[in-house]
Amino acid sequence: MSLLTSILKRALSQASQTAIVDDRGTYSYAKVIGGAYYVSDWLDDTCPSQQVGLLLPTSAAYPIALLGAWMAGKVAVPVNYLLGESDRTHLINDSGLSTIITVQAMLDFIGGREALPSHVRVLLLEDMPRDGILPLRFPPLYNDDDLALILYTSGTSGLPKGVELTHGNLSSEIKAITQHAQIKKGDVFLGVLPQFHCFGLTALTLLPLSAGVKVVYTARFVPGKVVALIREHRPTVFMAVPSMYGAILSVKSAKPEDFTSLRLPVSGGEPLPEAIYNQLRDRLDVHLLEGYGLTETSPATNWSTPEIAKRHSVGTPLPGVRNLIVDDHDKPLPANRDGHILIAGTIVMKGYHNLPALDKEVFVTLTDPIDGIEKRFFRTGDIGKIDELGRLYITGRHKEMMIISGENVFPREIEEVLMQHPAIRFAAVVGKPDPSRGEIPIAFVELEEDQTFDESQLKTHCKQSLANFKIPKKVICKDELPKNPTGKIQRKDLQNQINQNDF
Repeated sequence: MSLLTSILKRALSQASQTAIVDDRGTYSYAKVIGGAYYVSDWLDDTCPSQQVGLLLPTSAAYPIALLGAWMAGKVAVPVNYLLGESDRTHLINDSGLSTIITVQAMLDFIGGREALPSHVRVLLLEDMPRDGILPLRFPPLYNDDDLALILYTSGTSGLPKGVELTHGNLSSEIKAITQHAQIKKGDVFLGVLPQFHCFGLTALTLLPLSAGVKVVYTARFVPGKVVALIREHRPTVFMAVPSMYGAILSVKSAKPEDFTSLRLPVSGGEPLPEAIYNQLRDRLDVHLLEGYGLTETSPATNWSTPEIAKRHSVGTPLPGVRNLIVDDHDKPLPANRDGHILIAGTIVMKGYHNLPALDKEVFVTLTDPIDGIEKRFFRTGDIGKIDELGRLYITGRHKEMMIISGENVFPREIEEVLMQHPAIRFAAVVGKPDPSRGEIPIAFVELEEDQTFDESQLKTHCKQSLANFKIPKKVICKDELPKNPTGKIQRKDLQNQINQNDF
């Protein structure tokens, strides 16, 4: 049974129950599915192409449009509304979009109709025909290999790449998370991640609909409002990136009793700094559980649950997911040895859209040392290790690794030390070429409110924990570090600053 069919069956069995609460109101399962039927009928008359774009705020509108697109037999292409014009145009042209579903407020946000290529037809949800007679239809019977989404990565290096996810990928992901995290009746999700992001779309949109539970959305991440929503709706599942958790700590009225409903407070998307983890634990009694995944893996591959959680681990693999650590020659490594992280399983993408040469780089067929079966593994680009219990630990990105005086150094180690200083809110370290040492580390920091920048003091702080060759050659203070829509620091922008300036 496809994910679409599963969601429709679930919705029909509990039509009157609340599915979604967003900034505009409350939506029953019947209202969500009814809206999707109207969208599908509308697309029959207005969208001749196979793909349809979704340019929408985090809200009930997203699943309504997405399910409607699938019911019309379309491939959905989420459009990141925070992309610059050149990246957005690349996404539209590369994916073959000729039709985009949006709302007037979102169209205004990106700069109006003129911000989209002239060949693109804009469909405003406010203008969707609703004649009072629900246009019922049989949903398409999708095969596992049928394309469901083309999701574009955030483009931390180069232009955004289109990731092709199939209906089988998404169905496998939802089933695996439901089993691994023991999602159950009575759970309530709070969604603050944008739905054009893979975690926001899969884990915070499709998962709650599939499980038949309530999800609460807010279109803009405002820390005080998020705490108020937690108090009001008592969510059991909350997924966010570390920077969002750090912002919640700035809400002075937040108290431990506000968060007692959280069964699964999950952190993902980027490494969880020690300082944020410790402050949430000590001040609010929230013990964060780290997860791991990539757009290319639908996205979650690993997830710490309370029973097996260990600090710095991103947990064991989801059911049906295989983690493998290999050396530079693709030879499997034993437990607790750092190496390249490979992932196999039915959650792994079909491939990159229009990039067959890149597919050849990121996929490798290897014999699994556990069962002796050949499998198609995806190269994540991350470095990590697996302990004796199967828990995965992320050391860093292979592309971000610096070679300093012949030693391999990952930025994360230096960043963790910097963020233990009380003046530092966020830190990012990148390498600068150096004729004598190969590379030298340059640190960029963002200060906590009302703190003063003192480069000498920060270097002295680093000397207490790091070898001399790992101490940043220079520490640069920024009002705000460049981040993508989910709060991940954009190292590409910082690297460009180094390349363009004599630091």
